Amino acid sequence: MFNKIKNNIFLKSTLVLLFGGVLGKLVGFILRIIITRYLKTEGMGLFSLLSPTSSFLTVIATFSLPTAISKVISEKGSNSKSIILSLLPLFIFLGIIVFIIIVIISPFLANNLLKNEDLYYPIICLGLTVPFISVSSIIKGYFWGKQHMFPYMLSNFIEQLSRLFLIVLFINYFIEKSIIHTICFIIIVNAICEVISQIVMILFFPKKSLQSINFKINFDDIKSVLKISIPATFSKIIGSIAYFLEPIILTNILLYVGYTKQYIVYEYGVINAYALSLLLMPQFFTQNMATSLVPELSKHYSNGNKKLCYKRIKQILLLSCAIGGISTIIITIFPEFFLNILYHTTEGIDYIRLLSPFTILFYAEYPLINALQALGKSAEAMKCTIITSIIRLLSIAIFSLLKVGMYSLVISIIINLITSTYMYYREIRKVLS
Repeated sequence: MFNKIKNNIFLKSTLVLLFGGVLGKLVGFILRIIITRYLKTEGMGLFSLLSPTSSFLTVIATFSLPTAISKVISEKGSNSKSIILSLLPLFIFLGIIVFIIIVIISPFLANNLLKNEDLYYPIICLGLTVPFISVSSIIKGYFWGKQHMFPYMLSNFIEQLSRLFLIVLFINYFIEKSIIHTICFIIIVNAICEVISQIVMILFFPKKSLQSINFKINFDDIKSVLKISIPATFSKIIGSIAYFLEPIILTNILLYVGYTKQYIVYEYGVINAYALSLLLMPQFFTQNMATSLVPELSKHYSNGNKKLCYKRIKQILLLSCAIGGISTIIITIFPEFFLNILYHTTEGIDYIRLLSPFTILFYAEYPLINALQALGKSAEAMKCTIITSIIRLLSIAIFSLLKVGMYSLVISIIINLITSTYMYYREIRKVLS
């Protein structure tokens, strides 16, 4: 009877996340089309060059808090209010410090590393979003740990709707000024919508908790969360640093061997904004299912039930790969149709055909990483990330020097996918054997 109830909770959490993910993705999908059509290939190229910096700052801002808080709450089953109120002041303060640092170093990032002075103000705008993302991450962790996914799902949907509304309302005004004004506007809208999301989630907190708020810092709670989040974050930081260095190494080496700046920006935008964006469109299924997996695995592993842990991981992997495989086959057969209907272009077809046989590994990778963290093996995940990140950057450098153009990036992505998926799977087999 107890197992049936637990199964129902897991199934309910997963279904709520999938349903909410579909709704949120539909809105985000419309939003992506609007942004892509307004910014065009040149603007999306600049946006893509900015993406590694954005990814790195998001890792710093979230600090693996949703996963860590979820794991601590699901294992301890109490003190959830104390955990949240202890972490909020700390990470708001750290977020402000990060923003100040970004303001100071943004000229160097734009001019010396990314080789594009136009990205100066967008980088500052990215820094501004850090404190808001940190607060959202803490609140999300609370609901994930309680396996109460509806508030998170609803807040995510309303956040996406708000983003769509604001961008549709004002994007014409900013696009008339310049592409850079538009990119800055889109980033600032993200910060505003994070606040809207937080307000929605706070409305679902128990009334007793809201009536007796006391920001008294409990250092034991902070230690419990940081013990999980620090190695997990270092793993993500290493991956983000590799992603951050990717356009820097790629741009500098391709310029050195004779490619033009215009070619690099254009083709980088085609790969990221069109090819990868289209192939990974259903990836939200994987991410949402992996989210529901963390508290479930944490409970069963702490109780010594490795058999059920293995079963849950296998279920999520099979479902993720089935969804990813079917969608990839359809996209690969009709790439012109999807590119035309979504982005009004046929750019990126060759990249799609080369990447498609390996795309299914994207859908396996995210659940495997989350599973390792839920099993308390963040350090092992970090080691895997270090090795695969070095391999990826070396691949980019070597193939760029061989003058294969932007295919150096595509080949490095494939090599990284194969090695990382294998290494994560091998570590899980070791833990659960």
